[in-house]
Amino acid sequence: MSRNFELLQNLGKEHDMFQGDLEPILEPAPVSAPQSAPLPELEPVPLRLNMEEGQRDELTRVVQRLFLPGAEAARAVVMAGSETGSGCSWVCARMAEILASQVSASVCVVDANFAAPGLHQQFQTENHSGLSDALREQGNIRKFAQQVGRENLWLLSSGADSTQWQSLISSDRMRARVAELRSEFHYVLIDGPALSTVNDSVVLGRAAEGVVVVIKANSSRRETARKAVRELESAKVRVLGAILNQRTFPIPQGIYNKL
Repeated sequence: MSRNFELLQNLGKEHDMFQGDLEPILEPAPVSAPQSAPLPELEPVPLRLNMEEGQRDELTRVVQRLFLPGAEAARAVVMAGSETGSGCSWVCARMAEILASQVSASVCVVDANFAAPGLHQQFQTENHSGLSDALREQGNIRKFAQQVGRENLWLLSSGADSTQWQSLISSDRMRARVAELRSEFHYVLIDGPALSTVNDSVVLGRAAEGVVVVIKANSSRRETARKAVRELESAKVRVLGAILNQRTFPIPQGIYNKL
């Protein structure tokens, strides 16, 4: 994957000067994914989630490089902010919808951020039955998910009752449910908690094919992001790449070439 995967420009109103401690600092790692036959593209359908043209173009490039390069494509990925407030749920929701618009296969976006669930708000739907319910009850995982906008796009929200959530993610039941998600849906995008708060995204990353770290421009510190990556690597979790979110200024070519 090219370095374009590391940079997501979320266009805004401010034009701040580039600061070195906000550079993307991660290299994408190779992804091992099961081989599958090429999937036909769907007829163009307007995207439901609001985003500007520049945002959509950047996210589409990210999706294509991560999920659609053939045999090396990822199928189950955890999105996690380097710290809280990175906009990870926004990125995860829009990537899921763009991916669903590119393929005919099923896509499921999962809210595993029990402490601060937000995916249901991104899709403007209720958070009644979801992942926490699936971890406590029996039944096929699709029973707890809902279609959002497209026939091939599903949302598994966090669920209304996420009490004792610390024990939910590290449970054997969680690992079994993630495995079930991977067998029921062709693509799975998991919105995990911030890496600076708990190690839940590390646990989830082991069950998936790796983690994409979301870094917020003008907010996330380089050392915080580096620490998050070191912890992932120490736990032998693949770091698939990083997205610099809400970057409101162009990076000079001379600096970009050194990244």
